[in-house]
Amino acid sequence: MEYRYKPQGVCSMEMIIEVEEDTVKKVKIIGGCAGNTVGVSKLAEGRKVDEVISLLKGIPCGMKGTSCPDQLARALEEIKNK
Repeated sequence: MEYRYKPQGVCSMEMIIEVEEDTVKKVKIIGGCAGNTVGVSKLAEGRKVDEVISLLKGIPCGMKGTSCPDQLARALEEIKNK
């Protein structure tokens, strides 16, 4: 199933996440630093939702207190809790 998430406190504007059962199938991050967001997306794809959350949750970007990877983890937590 495809989910859309509006990140908070980062440069990216939207995350489109496809999850099948408990596996991340596809991630597209719109906006943000292209090299980083594409890299994070590719690394998340094919992994279990819980694994991605544990790897990315809490990663900061500068003084923001969050980051695109952290926002992806938060999105996956929301998806998991639905």
